[in-house]
Amino acid sequence: MPGDAVVVEVRDRVGWITINRPEKRNALDVEVREGLFKAFDAMGGDDDVLVVVLTGAGDKAFCAGGDLKEMSATSLKVPPPDFVPQLERNIHLDKPVIAAVNGIAYGGGFLLAQTCDLCVAAESARFAITEARWGRGSPWAAPLPWLIPPRLALELLVTADPIDAQRAFDVGLVNRVVPDGRLVAETQALACRIAENAPLSVRAGKAMVYATTEHHRSAAFEEAERLYERVYLSDDAQEGPLAFKERRAPQWQGR
Repeated sequence: MPGDAVVVEVRDRVGWITINRPEKRNALDVEVREGLFKAFDAMGGDDDVLVVVLTGAGDKAFCAGGDLKEMSATSLKVPPPDFVPQLERNIHLDKPVIAAVNGIAYGGGFLLAQTCDLCVAAESARFAITEARWGRGSPWAAPLPWLIPPRLALELLVTADPIDAQRAFDVGLVNRVVPDGRLVAETQALACRIAENAPLSVRAGKAMVYATTEHHRSAAFEEAERLYERVYLSDDAQEGPLAFKERRAPQWQGR
């Protein structure tokens, strides 16, 4: 399991992963990076965890990005593919992952928020791609124009200026903006709402959304049919209508 730099906790079928380096604005040093890989692996392998949440300790920073002092000390040039955990690239979880963004999400912190499936932001949250300010690169931002208008993506990349939570919500980068003191509770409520649903349907829905970015229209339909076939043939697909008929809550088995 991760060390002190990354803390893992399970709350009512929701796995919380917390970057625990608030004195350094939760910057991504080697201990944090390794801890995140281990934490995501642990959450992915835990069948009792149906939804995962990623957040940062304290109220100042979700994650300030890469540790520039460490980069300078190691003379880091081109980061290896597994330098930072990136969902759908070097980490593959079929269950939904929510970013709960408290404070700043800059550079690598923006990367982490971007690669999560959903994002809940505190009102004080700020998002920025700061690499241009420090002469670094952000190839991980390639999918960004799929999430937000291309001209805003370009502005973020070339100015390194932040946008606030409301602006991020307005352009679709964030799902919900909540009061700072309600971030954990509201994110947990969203995660529990997802966890109430049939897990196979939820996971197929996530897979379909990402699959459509890889296919043209007709091929996307074919891929969607393939992804949902297992859902239709599952025991849960019979349990749902039966539970409705019997006026009770479904008892999902995930099979």
